[in-house]
Amino acid sequence: MDWKSQRKPLIWIVAVFCACFWLPIGIARFDGAVMEALQLVRWYAREHVLLCLVPAFFIAGAIAVFVSQASVMKYLGARANKILAYGVASVSGGILAVSKGQTEAGLAMGLRRSQLLRFIILPQAFRIILPPLGNQYLNLAKNTSLGVAVAFPEVVAVGQTVFNQRGVSVQIILFWMAFYLTVSLTISAVVNYFNRRLQLVER
Repeated sequence: MDWKSQRKPLIWIVAVFCACFWLPIGIARFDGAVMEALQLVRWYAREHVLLCLVPAFFIAGAIAVFVSQASVMKYLGARANKILAYGVASVSGGILAVSKGQTEAGLAMGLRRSQLLRFIILPQAFRIILPPLGNQYLNLAKNTSLGVAVAFPEVVAVGQTVFNQRGVSVQIILFWMAFYLTVSLTISAVVNYFNRRLQLVER
C-alpha cells in the first residue's frame, strides 16, 4: 500500500471525525448560530425562491412563449427604429437603475406591486429617464425638418414654397431659426422644470 497516496484522504477522515466528536452542542452561542442559519435558509426558501425566483421563471417562460424574438429585435435590435429603440432603452434602463433594495424595502412595508411601482420605483426612475428622454424629444422636434425630403408639408416645406413664390430668402431663414429656437427652448424649459421638481433635496 502506498501510504503517501493514502495519507491525504486519511487526514481528511480524521479531521471530519474530530470535528464531529467535539462539536460544541449545548453551548448557547453555537446552538443559537445554528438555529439562526436554519431560519435564514427557511426564509430564503419561502420569501426569495417562492416569491421571486419562481415567478421570475414563469414570467421568463411566458415571455419566451408569447413574445417572439422578432418582436424584441424589432424594438431593441440592430435594425430597430433608432428613435423608438432609444426611448425604450431610456425607460427600461431608468427602471432597472433603481436599486433592488428599494423594491425589497417596499415589499417589507407591505406594499402591493402597483403601489411599489407608483410610490417607490417610478419616482426614482423618472429622475434617470427624463434627461435622455428630453434630449430625444428635442432631436425629434428638430428632425421634423427632414420631412421636406418626402414632401411632408411642415414648416421647412412651407417656407420653401413661400421662398419660391416671393423670393424672400432672408426672412424665411430667420423665421426657421426663430421657430426651431422657440420649440427647442420650450421643450428644454419643460424638461428642466420637471428635473428641478424631481431632483433630490439635500438636508
